[in-house]
Amino acid sequence: MKSLIFPAKLVATVWCAAAVMAGAQETLTLHQAIEQALGHNPDARISGAGIREATARASLARTALLPQVSFTEDISRGDDPVYVFGSKLRQNQFTQSDFSLNALNRPEPLGNFATRLSGSWLAFDSFKTQKAIHGADLMKQSAVSSDRSVNQKIVFDVVEAYQSVLYAERQLEIAQREQETAEALFASVDDHVKAGLAVESDRMSAQVDVASRKQRVIEAQGGRGIAWAQLRLAMGTPDLPQTNLRPIEEHSFPQNALEQELEVAQKSRPDLASLDQARAAQAASVSSTKMGFSPRVSAYGNWEQERPTFTGSGGSNWVAGVQIGIDLTPFSKRAQLAKETAVKERTDAQFAAYQQHVRLEVSQAHIQRQTAQLSLETARAAIDQATESLRILRNRYGAGLATITDLLRAGDAERESQRNYWHAVYGNTMAYAQLLFATGTLTPDAAEELQ
Repeated sequence: MKSLIFPAKLVATVWCAAAVMAGAQETLTLHQAIEQALGHNPDARISGAGIREATARASLARTALLPQVSFTEDISRGDDPVYVFGSKLRQNQFTQSDFSLNALNRPEPLGNFATRLSGSWLAFDSFKTQKAIHGADLMKQSAVSSDRSVNQKIVFDVVEAYQSVLYAERQLEIAQREQETAEALFASVDDHVKAGLAVESDRMSAQVDVASRKQRVIEAQGGRGIAWAQLRLAMGTPDLPQTNLRPIEEHSFPQNALEQELEVAQKSRPDLASLDQARAAQAASVSSTKMGFSPRVSAYGNWEQERPTFTGSGGSNWVAGVQIGIDLTPFSKRAQLAKETAVKERTDAQFAAYQQHVRLEVSQAHIQRQTAQLSLETARAAIDQATESLRILRNRYGAGLATITDLLRAGDAERESQRNYWHAVYGNTMAYAQLLFATGTLTPDAAEELQ
């Protein structure tokens, strides 16, 4: 009996000491992993570029309200009669002799240096531009909300990958302890066989169990490697080395009513807000297109100086005016309005459908959260029962009242209960993370509860 219990206690003591030593080393916390992901994940950079693009579009829309001013310096030379006649007039160089038929029909080549300042300003367009600016601002807000949605998805991916690593680490620890316990049991059974207290088949069964435990360790090592690869991808750090993480722990999370969570999701989901803002922007686009049928008022002006040489003297002139315009055949505008209206109807329908989708996601996450909590409670009770059953069978086997098959089955049941328990712990944490994500409240600070 003592030969069976002592190795198990030794294994547990070594495992606890290793856990303490690992805790003394520098660890990668979940918060640190999230911060690194938000700074390195390519999706975050893509989303940030989208905000900058939307900001530039909003600034571009405002330029329509500003006056447009241009400067040109034109240098030309020629003997075209009209060109020469007009250039001399603008240069204030026209004389009586220039009226001769020979001079008019066959003028000498003339050079002209023209400096021009011109400008225009859209004074009024029936608020078409203002509507376009409002739509651009809404699209900028939509981009910001979309960026928040992308960041929440990054946080969720990191949480999922991080918890997967913790679960894989725990699975590996369990598998290694199972192997050590199986080897200790094999040694004890071997002693029993040599002492004539057990048969050869018991030793063979124990030996098969050792091989099975070794296979479990190999599989657990592979699972840990895959989990780390997923964490590196989620963090956007492909060269991240395997480091210490805080061990997976059981947590108790708050529970709320489904209607309360649905209400929070309607207010907090950034992707829902982004779609709603895009829908409002499309409505502004429809209004802007309608304003295009109304009159437009613009002002313009032009000043120029022309001279025969670059530094010489010449003449200057200016022109200013106000222009009122209206499109009498707005066929293209009607087609554009029909297009924008159809797009608005589509975005309205998409928003309504997405609201239902969000409601379904929250409902599913709420149910999964409840199921995960119940599964954890069941697994916690099962592990206590399996541990006690294994203890009893070890005593019975030591007293010759149970077979090696009974003992191995009890060991399998105890190990399975261990795996089920930690899987339930992992599932409970991820179910709560999924609920936070579904309600739009999964921020880096909120993720601290999951550590």
